[in-house]
Amino acid sequence: MTKEDFFKMFKNQSYVEQLKEIPQKFNVVHDEETKTTNITIYGVIGYSWWGESFSATDIDNALNEAGSNDVVINLNSPGGDAYAGIAIYNRLRRHEGKVTVHVDGWACSAASLFPAAADETIMGLGAMIMIHQASSVVWGTKTEMKKEADVLNELEEGIIDIYMTKAKLSREEIREMVDAETWFSAKKAVEIGFASKVEGTKAEESPEPSDTVLNAEQKRQILNELNGILKPNNQTKEPSPSPAIVGANEKGSFNLLKKWR
Repeated sequence: MTKEDFFKMFKNQSYVEQLKEIPQKFNVVHDEETKTTNITIYGVIGYSWWGESFSATDIDNALNEAGSNDVVINLNSPGGDAYAGIAIYNRLRRHEGKVTVHVDGWACSAASLFPAAADETIMGLGAMIMIHQASSVVWGTKTEMKKEADVLNELEEGIIDIYMTKAKLSREEIREMVDAETWFSAKKAVEIGFASKVEGTKAEESPEPSDTVLNAEQKRQILNELNGILKPNNQTKEPSPSPAIVGANEKGSFNLLKKWR
C-alpha cells in the first residue's frame, strides 16, 4: 500500500494534506530521577509502509527499558497499520506504571486506539480524534474479496471492543460513528469518554452535597411552614408585630427576623 492509497481511505479529505505533513518522529527519554519515560509518537504507525515509520516492536522495546516507570506519550499521528495499533494498545494497557497520553494534534485511525489504553488522556487545545472503518487493498476473485470483507468485519468488532472500554455511548452508537468516519474535537472526546480532559482547562466538578445548602423546593417548603406558623388559617387580621422577614443567607440556610414595636 502506498502513502496515497492510505490517505484515500479517509472519507473526509479536509485534513489529509495536514496529516501528510506530520513529521515522522519516534523518540524515547527515560528519566530515572522522576521514574518517568517520555515517548514521542509522531507520524505513521506500521512496519514497512512507504518509508520511515515506527512499529509495535519499538514500543515494546521502549516499555521494557522503562521498567515500572510511569509513561507519558506525546501523540500526533494519522494512523497506519491496524494490527500494529492493536498490538501497541495491548502493550500499553499491560504496562506496570501509569500511562498518560497527550494528544498533541491528531489521533486518527489506528492511533485512536492509544488513548483507550491510557489511565489518563489529555487533549491539547484544538486536537482531534478520528475513528473509521478498517480498510484494506484487495486484488483477486469475488471469493477472496468476500473473505477479506469477513476479516475486516471481525477486525472492526475487536476495535469497537477497545473503544467500548472508554465510551459512554452504546455499542451501536459507536458502530455508527465508525461506519460514518467521525472526527471528535477535544471537548467532544472528553464528553464521550475517549479523553479525560482538555489541556489548559479545569474539569468541571459537581458540587458536594451539604446539609446547609438547600434547593429551591426545600426553600419553598420552609417558607410555607413558616407562613403557617406566623399566620394561622383562622387569623383574619395581621398581628401587631410587623410581618416576619424571612431571608436566606449565602449558605442557603434561613434566618427568621421579627421586628417588635
